[in-house]
Amino acid sequence: MHKNLVVIGAGPGLGMGVARAFGRRGFRVGLIARNAARLAESVRELESSGITATAHPADVRDRDALTGALDEAQRALGPIDVLEYSPGPQAPITSAAETDPDTASAQFELCVLGAVTAVSHVLPGMVERGRGSLLLTTGVSSMVPAPFLGNVGLAMSGLRNWAHALHIELAPKGIHAATVTIATGVTAENAAEIGERYFGLYESPERAEEIIGDVAAFESLVRSSAAPRP
Repeated sequence: MHKNLVVIGAGPGLGMGVARAFGRRGFRVGLIARNAARLAESVRELESSGITATAHPADVRDRDALTGALDEAQRALGPIDVLEYSPGPQAPITSAAETDPDTASAQFELCVLGAVTAVSHVLPGMVERGRGSLLLTTGVSSMVPAPFLGNVGLAMSGLRNWAHALHIELAPKGIHAATVTIATGVTAENAAEIGERYFGLYESPERAEEIIGDVAAFESLVRSSAAPRP
C-alpha cells in the first residue's frame, strides 16, 4: 500500500530533495507552495523519475488556502502519512534590535502559525489511524542566538520548541513529531543528501531532532560578526 508525503514550502532545493528521497521509496508526493508554475515543473521532474506527484498552490500565511491545499492533496493522494514543513524565511529579516511587532509577526506567521495550521489540520486523522509523522524544519538560529537574524530566530526557536513538545505528547499515540535543524546552505549538490537525512529521521521515531550542518561554525560566525572592529 502506498504512503503519502506532503511537502509544505516545496522549493527546488530542500523541498525537492525531501520529495525525491521519499518518492524513491514508493511514497506519493504532494507539493504545496505559492508559485504554481514552479510547482508544476517540480511535479514534471518527479514524474520523470517515476514518482507520483501532485501540485497544490497556496500561500502558507493564508490559513484557509493552506488547509484547502491540504484537503486537495488528500483527495488526490489519500491520507497524509508524512507532513514536512519547510518554508524558508522571507523578508523582512531584521536584527534583534530592529525587530518590532510587525517584523516579528511576519516571521511568526510564516514559521510558526503556518506549521500550527497544517499540523492541527492533519493531526486528527493521524491520531485516528494511530500513525503519522510530522517533520518541522527550522534553521540554526533556532538554536544559536544570532543578532542579524533577530526576528527569524525568534520565530524558529518557537517552532523548534513546539516540535519537541509535540514529540513528547504524541509518541504514545503512535505519531512521530520531530524537527530538522538546518545549519548549512542548501544547494543543488547537497539537497539529495539532506533529503536522505529527513528519511533517516522518519525511520527513527524515537528521535526528536536531526541537525544538519556545523552549528559550531555558525556560532563562530555570530561571535565574529559581533566582535568590535579595530
